[in-house]
Amino acid sequence: MVDVGKWPIFTLLSPQEIASIRKACVFGTSANEAIYITHNDEVFVFGLNCSNCLGTGDNQSTIVPKKIEALCGKKISSLSYGSGPHVVLCTEDGEVYAWGHNGYSQLGNGTTNQGISPVQVCTNLLIKKVVEVACGSHHSMALSFDGDLYAWGYNNCGQVGSGSTANQPTPRRVSNCLQGKMVVGIACGQTSSMAVINNGEVYGWGYNGNGQLGLGNNGNQLTPCRVAALHGVCILQIACGYAHTLALTDEGLLYAWGANTYGQLGTGNKSNQLSPVQIMMEKERVVEIAACHSAHTSAAKTQSGQVYMWGQCRGQSVIFPHLTHFACTDDVFACFATPAVMWRLLSVEHEDFLTVAESLKKEFDSPETSDLKFRVDGKYIHVHKAVLKIRCEHFRTMFQSYWNEDMKEVIEVDQFSYPVYRAFLEYLYTDSVDLPPEDAIGLLDLATSYCENRLKKLCQHIIKRGITVENAFSLLSAAVRYDAEDLEEFCFKFCVNHLTEVTQTTAFWQMDGPLLKEFIAKASKCGAFKN
Repeated sequence: MVDVGKWPIFTLLSPQEIASIRKACVFGTSANEAIYITHNDEVFVFGLNCSNCLGTGDNQSTIVPKKIEALCGKKISSLSYGSGPHVVLCTEDGEVYAWGHNGYSQLGNGTTNQGISPVQVCTNLLIKKVVEVACGSHHSMALSFDGDLYAWGYNNCGQVGSGSTANQPTPRRVSNCLQGKMVVGIACGQTSSMAVINNGEVYGWGYNGNGQLGLGNNGNQLTPCRVAALHGVCILQIACGYAHTLALTDEGLLYAWGANTYGQLGTGNKSNQLSPVQIMMEKERVVEIAACHSAHTSAAKTQSGQVYMWGQCRGQSVIFPHLTHFACTDDVFACFATPAVMWRLLSVEHEDFLTVAESLKKEFDSPETSDLKFRVDGKYIHVHKAVLKIRCEHFRTMFQSYWNEDMKEVIEVDQFSYPVYRAFLEYLYTDSVDLPPEDAIGLLDLATSYCENRLKKLCQHIIKRGITVENAFSLLSAAVRYDAEDLEEFCFKFCVNHLTEVTQTTAFWQMDGPLLKEFIAKASKCGAFKN
């Protein structure tokens, strides 16, 4: 499941509000505005409210989410934003709404008046069912169910595709070379536009100063022009960064072109590319690509789930695709992009998928799947022989030495308590321990006996963190008994620093005679009994 908490702005919300989110989008020049949809289809916004882009009907910023009544229950399916900023979205019913900055008619309502709340875009779209929207810096596009493409707004470089550079105040169908063709995918750079046709062809128009249209030159295009260099491959997905473009083929091949100042093409250098070049050739099949017009960052996900990023990374340039530890491309933009905006409307739907670690944790002490039981203090702990053999040398040696299928599937344990042994077995499934320091002493004994050095250090950490005046001497005795020198030194210093208090505890006077004498001698040597 995607975690919206990776976007700093969502730290403003309570855990209850976070849990209610089904879809979300972070936008704004400093990633300081957000919109989210809850599980019961209510729509909320919060943040800076630059140019009324929150759509609340006023120009007030808010750190407390405000409900947008006009959008509640609308089932938002696609959302995009411009850097003006303005916001455009469409619903499952195909309706389009827009609000925010409108100095170039990017809201499509025929005016240049700022939109203070969501208003439906009606002209030329009322009879169309829109399935996808995309925004450049100050222009907008909408793709209909039947493959027609509409554009409007700022058109200084031809990004509306009308054949001129006059701004387009209302949605206008993009035709010319797209006439009679079915568009299935759209994307916008800052001042450029791209479209994918159902036969895998790619078309670009608008600003081309960095080669972001992939046409082999850097001349602007006022109407759609086919990317001829991709002839012979079938493109499934297109993604635009600030001034670069990525394209994914049906065979999982990845192409990139355009601006490369930050290495966002992933070619290993910072040279712009006027035509598509294939990248990540040595990697496995790519299944998803990601970029957004607000950033110079690129990302891709492979068939096995590996996520790569390249381009601008928190002010630095990454010129080769770099393998991350993320599970989705969205996290790349949360952690690396500047600003940390979302490249798409993010779905936060809960998934049934569990990682290997999560699955192991879930099956600990499960009678349904276990093939071995330990009985400690009359209680059973259900485990899996294979897991124990893989995770612990003690059990691997035990099973190899005398285990056979005729033996009872129950092992009696009498040298350790139930809480201690259960904590140990759970540690083998989870790599973590949750015990009070007094019980951690027993687990330290077990870790020493079983030569589990990492567990031994973990126990020492728990004991150090939980030491008090009341248990200090007990913990010191345990440290001496289990030959934990670092812990022994820590407990000794604690006792000396709190000498008056700890000498008044019962544990002090119950300490073994030789150990008590040794402590007094050592403490005296340190000058602890001078007063």
